[in-house]
Amino acid sequence: MHTAVVWERKDYQGLENSKATTENVMKGIFWATMASAMWGISGTVLQFISQSQDIPASWFLSTRTMGTGIVLLVVSLVMYGKKTFAVFRSGREIMWLLMYAIFGLGANLLTFYIAVQTGNAAAATILQYLSPLFIVVGSLVFKHDRPLRSDLIAFVVAMVGVFLAITRGHISQLAIPLNSLLWGIGSGITAACYVVLPRPLVKDEGHAPIVVLGWGMFLSGIVFNLYHPFFLNTPPITGGLIASMSTVILVGTILPFSLVLYSTHFAPSDVISIVDATQPVMTFILSIIFLSLKITVAEVIGSVLVVVAIYLLQRGRRKIETPFDEVS
Repeated sequence: MHTAVVWERKDYQGLENSKATTENVMKGIFWATMASAMWGISGTVLQFISQSQDIPASWFLSTRTMGTGIVLLVVSLVMYGKKTFAVFRSGREIMWLLMYAIFGLGANLLTFYIAVQTGNAAAATILQYLSPLFIVVGSLVFKHDRPLRSDLIAFVVAMVGVFLAITRGHISQLAIPLNSLLWGIGSGITAACYVVLPRPLVKDEGHAPIVVLGWGMFLSGIVFNLYHPFFLNTPPITGGLIASMSTVILVGTILPFSLVLYSTHFAPSDVISIVDATQPVMTFILSIIFLSLKITVAEVIGSVLVVVAIYLLQRGRRKIETPFDEVS
């Protein structure tokens, strides 16, 4: 899942002037790359859980969101104390938080999980990676924002890439089932919502991203648990399941989120955004090695084109979406 709040480049102007030495930039790139790689690992583990372990989406999401939310809120309390609860100071903030938790975070986790369960993590990651394009389309439809030339170029390149990645270059066949393709597209759309909905909380109200993410996870966990409490109809608790769930929670959310936050102390935001492409690359590599994914040259070219398209989009707009990235 990509990122969550768009900040203008000017927000980091002071950072660029004071800290963006070559050594610091390389340090920031390193930690951001580690974070993106962790999200890639998480996507592969998610496929193992959803397919090999045959874990129902409802139980998995109830457990993951509640567990992750609690851990993040504990971390937030240590870092920010009473400010952790400041997000509830007005009805407007509560409304945005609930919308983010349900229609952004919760919906994205659900669609991505089903896309992986019915298809594979590599294809689902590529489709979710299109979320910046869906944001541009949404701005065009709902706000009538005129797209930039770079937006149009990125859109064409991305569509060609998706066509190659999903059809292997043959229009008569799909590399993944149709339902997985549709859920994957839904994952990209909900990832766009996941990006847009917290903006008023982080950018306008000034709440720390980790606080918003923690409450979003916790509230999303409450919603999922109302449908399927994590303590009911639990799957067989095995060592593999515990290790997999721990990896998704720690390696897929908490650690990479912290590393991206840390990396912003050393490198400008537009530099950090470039290494976001590490995630789909890592997912593809691990899926080939551990999940016996068969991949064609057309799929590789298509995936590369999607990554290039998103880079062109971000580069053209000179914006970066801050470290809310993939919790997928």
